[in-house]
Amino acid sequence: MPLNTPIVFLVFKRPDTTAQVFNAIRQAQPKTLLIVADGPRQSNPEEQEKCLAVRSLLDRIDWTCDVHRNYSENNLGCKRRVASGLDWAFDLVDRAIILEDDCLPHPSFFQFCEELLDRFAEDERVMTISGNNFQRNRKATPHSYYFSRHMHCWGWATWQRAWKHFDIQMTLWPELRKQQFLRSIFSSRRAQQYWYNIFDNVHRGEIDSWAYIWQYVIWTHSGLNIHPRHNLVSNIGFGPDSTHTTSIDSPWADLPAEEMTFPLIHPRTLLRDWRADSYTQRYYFEPRGLVRLKSTIKRILHFS
Repeated sequence: MPLNTPIVFLVFKRPDTTAQVFNAIRQAQPKTLLIVADGPRQSNPEEQEKCLAVRSLLDRIDWTCDVHRNYSENNLGCKRRVASGLDWAFDLVDRAIILEDDCLPHPSFFQFCEELLDRFAEDERVMTISGNNFQRNRKATPHSYYFSRHMHCWGWATWQRAWKHFDIQMTLWPELRKQQFLRSIFSSRRAQQYWYNIFDNVHRGEIDSWAYIWQYVIWTHSGLNIHPRHNLVSNIGFGPDSTHTTSIDSPWADLPAEEMTFPLIHPRTLLRDWRADSYTQRYYFEPRGLVRLKSTIKRILHFS
């Protein structure tokens, strides 16, 4: 049965992973497909060829589908291309499932998102629905999903009513920083400092990321995020050709995608799972900060 929910497909220069994710989209047969493509760096002929190859793949739509394309001829970078692309998409649709070119979903991911987009359409507290579960072998919930303060975006969904709050300039960050805003989010000083460092670097333009900005926006609106009880989307893009997920040794690379069973078992409350959140902060986010620190030290020593 064709998928009623529009899909936004974010692509750049990786024909191999793009083909795999596009095949999963083809199987879902969305009635509306919005394709957002970043452009090549003009100084890189090889990148120009790869971008053209990706766009050629996406001309092969062989099901009944309303297709919209937003292709940049210049390279905008991760932050500006995704942000501007989603701004464009949510001018056209009021909700969407969003996939990047390295996020390979299990077929049940689409139904999971579609049902929850309907269920929470009018609930301003819920801002995203994710296909990711980074609890490893921990069973965070007996239900089909749980609520979290953390946003994961390797396959996710949201509404225009939530995305309208996106603020690429992080306008209020300096003021919130002075007010020690993150003390209202985390009791751990280590976690607070981790996110102060992240948001400071993003605000200064030293990290080219839309996702950290989106996390900031969700926290400034006291938003909740939905995560499935097991992982529904595998990130197949880890490696040197990736913008952020460059380490092939990451425990999160190629994390298997499992099938969601239906009907969904819904939680009885909208309370976040603090145990799952604590695990995510300690074992998903903070170790990445240590890896980044080690990489920075190596780079400094190399050029000193």
